[in-house]
Amino acid sequence: MASSFGGINTALTSLYAQRRGLDVTGQNIANANTEGYTRQRVSMQSQVGATTASMYAKTDGLGTGVAVSDVQRLRDDFLENRGRTEHGVNALLANQKATYTSIEDAFAEPSDTAIAAQLRDMWGSWNDVANNPQLAAPRSAVIQQSATVADQMNAAHESLARQWKQNEVQMAGYVDEVNGTARSIAQLNDSIVKANASGLAINEVEDRRDLLAMKLAELTGATAAKRENGTMDVFIGGDPLVTGTVVREVDFAGASRLEDQASNPVALVWKNVPDPAARRIEAGGTMGSMVDTMTRIIPGLSGELDSVANNMINTVNALHRNGHSVDGSTGLDFFGRKADGSIEVLVNDPDQVAVAATAGTLDNSVADAIADIGDSSGGPDREYESMIGRLGVDAQGTARRSEIQSVVTEQIDAARESESGVNLDEEMTNLLTYQRGYEAASRVLTTIDSMLDQLINRTGLVGR
Repeated sequence: MASSFGGINTALTSLYAQRRGLDVTGQNIANANTEGYTRQRVSMQSQVGATTASMYAKTDGLGTGVAVSDVQRLRDDFLENRGRTEHGVNALLANQKATYTSIEDAFAEPSDTAIAAQLRDMWGSWNDVANNPQLAAPRSAVIQQSATVADQMNAAHESLARQWKQNEVQMAGYVDEVNGTARSIAQLNDSIVKANASGLAINEVEDRRDLLAMKLAELTGATAAKRENGTMDVFIGGDPLVTGTVVREVDFAGASRLEDQASNPVALVWKNVPDPAARRIEAGGTMGSMVDTMTRIIPGLSGELDSVANNMINTVNALHRNGHSVDGSTGLDFFGRKADGSIEVLVNDPDQVAVAATAGTLDNSVADAIADIGDSSGGPDREYESMIGRLGVDAQGTARRSEIQSVVTEQIDAARESESGVNLDEEMTNLLTYQRGYEAASRVLTTIDSMLDQLINRTGLVGR
């Protein structure tokens, strides 16, 4: 038979359990707006009496109260892995979308001051020379307008080079961030193993680790997997970045200028790995997008712009070189390139602008032929229009994919939030539940106290 004092312990365990529930609920409410926090729930189980039959058992087999068996962290690992994947893809597409937006802003097409409009004005100025070959003013205007076209093309190329360099500088910062985050995850892995061995709570520590893993997913498209001992391994492109408490550092290698990209392409690599094939990392996320921008998008557009410029230079020079100017000059190139590769107008004297096919005449045939380049199917205008058209299609397609991926990511985040996020209405209900439980356990203690007082202080006093 249970002791008269046994009920005190039963009520006391309830007080402890309900108070623990109140503490955890308060923690949830306090962190309702904390990034990465996972709501927690108290798991209670009854404490049993004797679990085996015994001839001389002193207990009636009734329970001896309640105990907190665990404080559960309500997070779905499947949704977390899916969330990391979708966030990585979303970061990649968002960065590509921003890249295309910046490039389109640099070309600013269509516009009255963009390259396409300046090319049309240049061919129009050549047409004015053909109509008035004897006048110096149209020839001066064609030099000026041609210099404007050269400046516009140089500015577009410089803008691409600046964007490339900005990505290169930013990648160096991201590399440090990835390595620092990986080291933090390894340190948290070590703390979790030690805490598990000591029986300490690790819920908040795991929250911090998951938040860091999500950051790596957005930066590099990293994935993660948990081990039985509670540690988390992180992978980039299928290769381990963090294994337990061991970290492999990443680095960024390759050219430091757009002009050197073709001969020394940039890449995200593993640090201190001598084998070139084993060094390269196939990353996703923001850094994967930036590597793609620096190795494909910007160099591709820069090459196409150079092709347009070469087309213009070669076609104009071929006609101008064979023409004759007012002062009798011939064999002169109209366009050229400086040592740094930028375009310049070589003819500064209006009287040296080639106009006629025959020396000493003003038949305007050369100027007229140069003016017709603008309408040529293989001319620089058509090539530039094709380039801008492809840029627009790529930008639009990337923007559309980014928008779709944003919706998918938001849906996954909503599912993750419904599983692990704090619902204040639910927590308020839990507060009332634990409060009533605490009050009821207190009432049990009061009742037992009253009974014991009757037993101890008043029993045997009848008739005195």
